[in-house]
Amino acid sequence: MSLDTTLRPLRSEADFDAALREYEGYFDNEPKPDTEAAYRFEVLGLLLAKYEEDHYPISPQDPADALVQVMETKGKTQSDLAAVIGAPRASEVLKRKRSLSLEQVRQIRAEWGVPADALI
Repeated sequence: MSLDTTLRPLRSEADFDAALREYEGYFDNEPKPDTEAAYRFEVLGLLLAKYEEDHYPISPQDPADALVQVMETKGKTQSDLAAVIGAPRASEVLKRKRSLSLEQVRQIRAEWGVPADALI
């Protein structure tokens, strides 16, 4: 019995599961660079990513949620945010009564190193 090694688009959950099993198999036996196995591993990763993107899209995160997550990660408080964008604005943004302005996004990016696209 021969093994079919042809790569093809993933059109079903069964295709996805089979590709994922094969892809995960490379984790324990990493292919050497610039080999057929390395190319297959890379292409499988692209196919899996495309299938997930098409079938399980991730909604853009709400900027206020992103800001709260950044604050938790960096150990920042509402007072720290107020020091960057002003006290009344910090409260309004976190309560979703007001969106961040472009200038506020720039200030947060400059002070905390947060990518601007996460806050827009």
